[in-house]
Amino acid sequence: MLEKIINLTKKLVECHSISPIDSGCQNILIKILKKLNFNIELMNIKDTNNFWAIHNNKFITKTLVFAGHTDVVPPGDVKKWLFDPFKAILNNNILYGRGVCDMKGSLAAMIFAAKKFIKKYHNYNGRIAFLITSDEEGTATNGTIQVINNLLKKKEKLNFCILGEPTSNKFIGDNIKNGRRGSLNIQLKIIGVQGHVAYHDLAKNPIHMVIPLLNKLLLIEWSKKNNLFPATSMQITKIHSDIANNNIIPGNIIIYINFRFNNEICYKNILQILNNIIKKYIINYKLTWQLSGLPFLSINKNYMREKNLVEIVKKSIYSINNIYPSLINDGGTSDGRFIIKTNAQIVELGLINSSIHKINECVKINDLYILYKIYYQIIKEIFLS
Repeated sequence: MLEKIINLTKKLVECHSISPIDSGCQNILIKILKKLNFNIELMNIKDTNNFWAIHNNKFITKTLVFAGHTDVVPPGDVKKWLFDPFKAILNNNILYGRGVCDMKGSLAAMIFAAKKFIKKYHNYNGRIAFLITSDEEGTATNGTIQVINNLLKKKEKLNFCILGEPTSNKFIGDNIKNGRRGSLNIQLKIIGVQGHVAYHDLAKNPIHMVIPLLNKLLLIEWSKKNNLFPATSMQITKIHSDIANNNIIPGNIIIYINFRFNNEICYKNILQILNNIIKKYIINYKLTWQLSGLPFLSINKNYMREKNLVEIVKKSIYSINNIYPSLINDGGTSDGRFIIKTNAQIVELGLINSSIHKINECVKINDLYILYKIYYQIIKEIFLS
């Protein structure tokens, strides 16, 4: 089985699926799922590929969805890689390639876990589904959100969702998530007066103007951590000026800021606090913002009638890898923020994240096998126990 998982992961990695271009990844998955009698619905939008696949559609008692993405981030400087990032080279039991951890290896493990279960328990009572997109690493506007909106219109009932994001830190399953912080992007334009650096008294330098403001913002505790989420964080990601010459004071600059905020503060409160502070330091400015996602937390609302997915996942991880996982909702946003609209219980569980988005992204092949076994155990716990 491990060899099959490795081979499928290799095939997926060899597709140059830089977001949102799928480059044939989903065709590979769909071919396998069709042989298992999944009903496939393509939901492609513009340059994004999406599909919804469902098995055993006559039994709507409970539905388990495996969700994931086939797109990857660019490889960066290819010359710095040990191997071609799209060749999927296996070296010393480590598989190298862009997307092996985020998240093509997880997709392969999911597929073979579902395949084994369906082959062995073909009369199971329930449905297994796959929700796959090629627009997760990019804008995420034509991906999972569109599939979910489509499913909601059809009144599809989803009970459980395993999202294959790379949540593990040192060992497979040592960390899982059932929520994520929200993400708020800020563009702050500081308007000064352009001039010659030798006649600075005739200009207003927006860079100098903004330094005290940024120092103030960095000292603020936006919200405290709680037992579910880390504290809200603010990161200045870029300071941009369109002046190329080093003898000109720029007329304006743009500050790019990102907030990752928890459920202790609303994004509207962040914007209000931000504006109030800016006004104390800057007279002429323009602030624009974009909300990438609200914080979400998946809980079992039907605990009297439905199994608890977090407990199922914890039990499965312990039975396979002898680890009792931590539940820590840190890190970036995920497509869970869209899936939560269905009221399904969501748990994110995947490979080790230490190399994702980096040069020489890689995975130990044994980790692929462990994750496959955990996914398989989760399926059994949901439908058989």
